[in-house]
Amino acid sequence: MNDTDSQILGLLRDNARMSITDISQKVRVSRNTVQKRIEYLESSGIITGYTVRLKPGSEKNTIRAWMNIMVEGTKTSAVVKELRIDPSVHTLHTTNGKWDLLVELKSDSLESFDKNLERIRTISGIYNTETSILLSTYKA
Repeated sequence: MNDTDSQILGLLRDNARMSITDISQKVRVSRNTVQKRIEYLESSGIITGYTVRLKPGSEKNTIRAWMNIMVEGTKTSAVVKELRIDPSVHTLHTTNGKWDLLVELKSDSLESFDKNLERIRTISGIYNTETSILLSTYKA
């Protein structure tokens, strides 16, 4: 990966729908170069996909929460494997300190949120959890 690739990735992170023409103008290289670099980044696995970011609060009736998880001994890989296939898990991070994992959960109701918590807490290898429901989000 070179400086041009880094600039292209930065622009795509900000707006994955930015046109090749706009990217080429901002990076100051030809459209053909931008197209080839994006194809390279995709084929080499650096770019694994494109997504949509939603404005916080735009998903009505969505319950969002952070769950801190303590894992028993060396079972982190097994727990992460289980969490990655759980539909309520939105993001998953390994951390240091008191908690081993930080998970962002999403549910469409308090009832489903309760069931999701119960299901996650029964995953083999999870020792302890602490969950906080997100009330408001502010841009820093």
